[in-house]
Amino acid sequence: MSAVLIIFAAIALLVIGYIGYGGWLAKQWGIDPSRKTPAVELEDGVDYVAAKPAVLMGHHFSSIAGAGPINGPIQASVFGWLPVFLWCVIGGIFFGGLQDFGSLFASIRHGGKSVGEIIQDSMGSRAKKLFIIFCLLVLILVIASFVNVVAGTFASESVGFTTAPTGNETTAIISLGFIVLAIVYGILTNRFGLKTLPATLLGIAGIVLLLVLGLNVGFALGRITWIVLIGAYITIASLVPVWILLQPRDYLSSFLLYAMMAVALGGIVFSAFAGTATFDMPVFTGWSSSIGTLFPALFITVACGACSGFHSLIATGTSSKQLANEKDAKAIGYGSMLIESALGVIALIAVGMVYNTYTSGGFGSPSAAFAAGIATMFGENSPAYNTIYALLTLAVSVFALTSLDTGTRLSRFMFSELFLKEGEATYKDAKGIRRFLAYPLTGTLTMVVIGCVLGALSLSQIWTLFGAANQLLAGLALMAVAAWLGNAGKNNKMFYVPMVFMLAATVTSLCMTVWDKIGMIGDGTAQWGDWFQLLFAAAMVALAVVLVVEGVQTFLRTSKKAVKS
Repeated sequence: MSAVLIIFAAIALLVIGYIGYGGWLAKQWGIDPSRKTPAVELEDGVDYVAAKPAVLMGHHFSSIAGAGPINGPIQASVFGWLPVFLWCVIGGIFFGGLQDFGSLFASIRHGGKSVGEIIQDSMGSRAKKLFIIFCLLVLILVIASFVNVVAGTFASESVGFTTAPTGNETTAIISLGFIVLAIVYGILTNRFGLKTLPATLLGIAGIVLLLVLGLNVGFALGRITWIVLIGAYITIASLVPVWILLQPRDYLSSFLLYAMMAVALGGIVFSAFAGTATFDMPVFTGWSSSIGTLFPALFITVACGACSGFHSLIATGTSSKQLANEKDAKAIGYGSMLIESALGVIALIAVGMVYNTYTSGGFGSPSAAFAAGIATMFGENSPAYNTIYALLTLAVSVFALTSLDTGTRLSRFMFSELFLKEGEATYKDAKGIRRFLAYPLTGTLTMVVIGCVLGALSLSQIWTLFGAANQLLAGLALMAVAAWLGNAGKNNKMFYVPMVFMLAATVTSLCMTVWDKIGMIGDGTAQWGDWFQLLFAAAMVALAVVLVVEGVQTFLRTSKKAVKS
């Protein structure tokens, strides 16, 4: 099947899903445009800041995208294109989109609170504490994974500025410039009142200038140095008001992502007619592969391209605090997920253009295969190849960095929540050691240090564990929203199949990891990274089992109330 048919089939199905299923969900839950959102009612100029729909769309989409919908589908492509295509489309419409939209809706009806607070209302305070611990473990893996990705795309063997930059040195200097550009944009729009349209045009012009600069001048540092600098940056970014850096950076970053997707679509069409590249991926390679058996490996590895628990944390941690009107919840919560599914299919097609090279180990990372695949569509020997390759590598690193920004801010919220008692709104209401632990800088530094230390591991050691933990979080988030909807008397039956399936797939994967690592320890071949994976996976399974038991008890109580009424 040609690449053109694959991508247009995906787009058509996703659009139908958005209009049909997404519209049905909005009616079932009672989206109310006249109802005030937390961003309006609780505006504080730091975390609760109402954003224009386009700006919030940019933040949410950039934050959930990261490197996930590129890395995941490419790694899962060893099963062939059909399984990955089906899971991206079906998973996006009925699993990921449902979770993201439901989480955002539940949060805006809870004062912009996190999934943990939603769980407390429906399942109790013990379940909330356990869920927050689980989320913090996942966020450690998020920080570690994306620190690894970003440092890998920045790192160079030399040090300092250079006028003959490599792709990594180009990516580094443009990304640094992007931070400055975002701060300027935030100040112009929020303190000087510059309207969105002229500010956007200036921002896009700034991006173009940065691209020209980066293609001619680079900045080089070693990988460990970059890990330290990235850690310092995300610490600061998680503490400053969202209007200074988070909102403008993610909004401007989204234009890079839109441009990247447009270039990819153009390349797919161009290659089909010009014959510059051929989609060589098999339809289906078998039930087992180098990454494991189809179940559960496919559903764990694709991750953000179909369903991701991290999205629920973004929806309830930052996006719900910036949503100006409930009518935009469908586009931002559900729509963003479906666009990400389309990106997952684009990544699948991109690696299909260089499939033989990829499967023979010809690329250092899935991101490199993605950039090479799209650049190849325009002709491997064309003058545009190197420029397109560099720009796509930049786009991947920019989105990994936006996910890092948001993930670190989320970890700050949830770390503080863990040490606050019911009725205590901030660390100022707590006493003694709990006040210190709930202090924003304490949680931020703790999470960043642990994440950066783990980020020094190889990506393969982190990503498998991250995928399973992330998808398990999705199952728990689906359970949390379903429990809340049930208690609120709203239809929650659409959650049952996705919830059970995600829990089954992820617990199976984590148990397989535990068994594998125990075998390595018994053989005497385990290293400290294997011990880490064993302990982490075992802790995840234990927490999940307890939370599932709590959830089942909640569903049973809700069912009994419904029967009595």
